[in-house]
Amino acid sequence: MDRPTLREATPPAAPTRALPAELAIVVPVYNESRNVPLLVAALDAALADVRWEVVFVDDNSPDRTADQARDLALADPRVRVVQRFGRRGLSTACIEGILATAAPYVAVMDGDMQHDERVLTDMFRRIAQGDVDVVVGSRYVAGGGVGEWDRRRAAMSRFATRLAGRLTRAPITDPMSGFFMLRRDAFMAALPNLSTVGFKILLDIAASTPEPLRVAEVPYTFRTRQHGESKLDSLVLWEYLQLLLDKMFGRYVPVRFISFAMVGGSGVFVHFLVLTIVLESLLTFGDGAAHQGRSFAIAQGAATLVATTSNFLLNNLLTYRDQRLTGRRLWWGWLSFNLVCGIGFLANVGIAHYLYQRQNYLVVSALAGIAVTTVWNYAMSSIFTWRKRG
Repeated sequence: MDRPTLREATPPAAPTRALPAELAIVVPVYNESRNVPLLVAALDAALADVRWEVVFVDDNSPDRTADQARDLALADPRVRVVQRFGRRGLSTACIEGILATAAPYVAVMDGDMQHDERVLTDMFRRIAQGDVDVVVGSRYVAGGGVGEWDRRRAAMSRFATRLAGRLTRAPITDPMSGFFMLRRDAFMAALPNLSTVGFKILLDIAASTPEPLRVAEVPYTFRTRQHGESKLDSLVLWEYLQLLLDKMFGRYVPVRFISFAMVGGSGVFVHFLVLTIVLESLLTFGDGAAHQGRSFAIAQGAATLVATTSNFLLNNLLTYRDQRLTGRRLWWGWLSFNLVCGIGFLANVGIAHYLYQRQNYLVVSALAGIAVTTVWNYAMSSIFTWRKRG
């Protein structure tokens, strides 16, 4: 067989490729299908002199936001999509979006058109000078504003900003801003220490870097949402509190455990409230006076069931907010939580009884039983009730 000539053996030249993006805009979205095309068009107009790409990170929106973004990506290679299943949360969405791009500069903004995309050009020019790590879109410097916020929301934002200033170690007037641009190396330095709790990723990054960030700020005015509904509900302050607790105590105790224990404390109040109401009702309106032992057993059973259910619902709403159960999974979760807590109750009684027999210290024995039960319930419910999917 004839050997191939040099011309035949040489592989074809690689096709010409466009220059890679120097700026990536990461946009966490949920039910923003109507705003996605508007944002892409706005970015195209605002960043005419910048090589950019946009990464939409969608938490499997029911309104098919990811499909809308994919349709745009077929016509515009600057549009990319990360679709997540079984996970929710703005901070983790931002982190996954940043890790999905190779651009040396990354911006984070909302997908609801409330952040002014025209400010991105000023941000990029400033960070490209090389003397800062992050450029923050601030509502609280000269020229910025909160738009049409009511007095209550504005006051809450100012209060949260004052608390955040204690953690950032950098002079940021608006550490609660969700609109900023940073260098990739600054993000990678913070990544190992990120809490991924709550929705304020800028605060998390600023509090997680080994050295204080070098910060610049540019003003912008918060705009009014055009389509869809706000994702900020009455529990955002709870998420913010979790982030603060995690940055202060997370190296010693997981913030989920702190939340789980706080919910457990509320369950004690619920238990005694229901126990008192049911027992008094049986003794007053029934024949409980003649059968006090049976009445107490009934009241204790009712109180245990109600308190356990209360703990389950509160943990589903607060502690495991990013993994919360819905629909049929909520019922299975409730059942598994009751089974876990039932075993924990037996462990509580057994350990407390064992210690009391040997030490005869009532308070110490009881606290030891409670501590073991709390750890058991937290660990086992994390595995069997709120196990991560995907």
